[in-house]
Amino acid sequence: MEKIGFILKQMEKRIKGKRRQLELILATFLAGGHLLLEDRPGVGKTTIAKTLAEVLGLEFKRIQFTADLLPSDILGVNYFDLNLKEFRFKKGPIFTEILLADEINRASPKTQSGLLEGMEEQQVTIDGKSYRLSPFFFVIATQNPLEESGTFPLPISQLDRFMSALSIGYPDREAERIILLRKGLPPVEKVERTEVERLRQLAREVIVREPIIQLLLNIGEFTRGELFKGGVSTRGLMAILEMAKSWALIRGRDFVIDQDVVDVLPVTLSHRIVPKENNFSVIPTILSAVLK
Repeated sequence: MEKIGFILKQMEKRIKGKRRQLELILATFLAGGHLLLEDRPGVGKTTIAKTLAEVLGLEFKRIQFTADLLPSDILGVNYFDLNLKEFRFKKGPIFTEILLADEINRASPKTQSGLLEGMEEQQVTIDGKSYRLSPFFFVIATQNPLEESGTFPLPISQLDRFMSALSIGYPDREAERIILLRKGLPPVEKVERTEVERLRQLAREVIVREPIIQLLLNIGEFTRGELFKGGVSTRGLMAILEMAKSWALIRGRDFVIDQDVVDVLPVTLSHRIVPKENNFSVIPTILSAVLK
């Protein structure tokens, strides 16, 4: 797809040497999911989120999660306007299109859960009244997997809300050299919102045939066996399916093949299941069992 190539080319002006990660991030957006970036500080997570919003022409906001952050700091609050003599609602930063939830595991579980309704239902409820979010609403949450002090690990039930989870990693030597030499971020061009809508619609229309459904059912059954503490949920299988559809679109096809599922499985499944023992590689074990 020409427009997909254009979007990725614009993002690569700023994010060097990370083509596959950028493709996976874009696939998550096109599939209508949400993304968890698990990585150490300073590898470009914020730059990726801002650049994606800029190239897609979408509004961007960032929340720095801290231990004293409250749900109302995310969602907004009703307050009494003394001049108008009535209650008014002040929208929080969740009312945006691309939201960076930075270091989400530093906030309390109660505050973390403030995002859940918005992520799942594209709406938030304040004092019994529901407010719709943008149809493009996309959460990019980050956490540092090496930092444990003062953090609240996300439970599996909350991790399941993220369609994909991945790591950016350090740039290679040449990419880092380019980053060190440049002066500021280069400008990027953006696509029209109508094009963004069209790409999302095309991702939804990608054809899925019965053998792919059977493959997903086999994955689900295998993860619910004796090797794991708990298998992938039906929502998790739906996430793999939608991600595979958008991945097929990025690869220039209007139908899903086995390889699409194989390609997206590491980022859509690894954060959803926990092995009983740590003496085997999760994804290769699953693939070897279901692709016989």
